[in-house]
Amino acid sequence: MSEKAVAIREVESRGEARVRTVHAPSRPSTSKAFEHALSLLSPLLLLVIWEILVRVGLLDSRFFPAPSGIAGTFWRLVSNGVLLTNVGISLQRTLIGFLIGGVPGVIVGLSIGLFTPVRAALWPSMGALYPIPKIAILPLVMLIFGLGEQSKWAIIAIGVFFPLVFNTVAGVLSIDKIYHDVGKNFGASRLNRYLTIALPGALPLILAGVRLGWGTALLLMVTAEFVGAKSGVGYMIFQAWQSFSVEQMYVGIVVISLLGYLSFLGLDWLSRLIVPWRTGPFA
Repeated sequence: MSEKAVAIREVESRGEARVRTVHAPSRPSTSKAFEHALSLLSPLLLLVIWEILVRVGLLDSRFFPAPSGIAGTFWRLVSNGVLLTNVGISLQRTLIGFLIGGVPGVIVGLSIGLFTPVRAALWPSMGALYPIPKIAILPLVMLIFGLGEQSKWAIIAIGVFFPLVFNTVAGVLSIDKIYHDVGKNFGASRLNRYLTIALPGALPLILAGVRLGWGTALLLMVTAEFVGAKSGVGYMIFQAWQSFSVEQMYVGIVVISLLGYLSFLGLDWLSRLIVPWRTGPFA
């Protein structure tokens, strides 16, 4: 029972004051229930308003089709298997590119954070290469790897690599120096220092980098599928744009949003499982 203790000063008849503690009632739980209901109902209310505005002609249905029409297109694409097939292909590309870029990103980040010579050699290059928009180098990647799957994996991997490097370095540098000194004094090898000091200590920030990297991977996956792809959610959106199938475009956009939201829920669960001692949005 969560109650607040309040100190009240009472004056007795003989002029002496004494303090007694009373318990103030806790905040009604109905307030929290109202907040949860509001968070669930507000998106539905927005869709209802959107539907009404389209039906009365205040929104141009050529560019903002009614949610009911988008839902119908969504169901049709699910029923004929087109949507699920393309989502599966996009997720496969994203996951492969993420692993190709993420694993080296963590390893390089640990090395930069642990060893000063490595940091001196690589850190300036990381700072110079990171600001380059990854979409800008997509033509170069396609020129090197062609229009097949390799170019899509490569551009996703490049986009994922840098957030993992920077977050891992920040995680390693945030570890108290005494832990590194203890490892050296006990003669720990470099591999042991990787696995028992740097990696566990940097893990919360590495997981934050995973979130950033996964969001970047989804963005680059869609961009890569706009060009030189014959499948995937990005291809669906681009094909819908070419044929002016606006409802299908919205279906693709909604699917990307759902993939990102569900992925972040999964990463939150993974963070609580791996680093249960940390709390907060970046735990």
